[in-house]
Amino acid sequence: MNKVVLQVELPDEKTKKKAMKAVSKISGVESVSMEMKEKKLTLIGDMDAVVVVEKLRKLCYTEILSYGPEKVEKKENKKVEKKEAENKNKDQTQNIADILKTYETYHNHYHYTSYVEENPNACVIS
Repeated sequence: MNKVVLQVELPDEKTKKKAMKAVSKISGVESVSMEMKEKKLTLIGDMDAVVVVEKLRKLCYTEILSYGPEKVEKKENKKVEKKEAENKNKDQTQNIADILKTYETYHNHYHYTSYVEENPNACVIS
């Protein structure tokens, strides 16, 4: 489940209805809410934010404010979540270190050729 928060410039109720209708038709959208005072449109579901913005830009100016997983608050197990978060941070830093090791810089090795002339006294330019 992803949560997408968009800033939309809707001049009137008619375009608001069109925007709500267009967004609700997109597959994967489960919840749509709009705050007209702050000009924010909040979508929850499994959808692509780019597709949503493309649909809305046909109607009005649209900008993505945030995109990420939906936050579900759990008051239980806060200690467990903190430990998991610390482990995730350690895992992420280890993953980044592994990625950097795999993509180390490539050093060009120059190929030197030695030229041996058969007759060193054949031609001399002075």
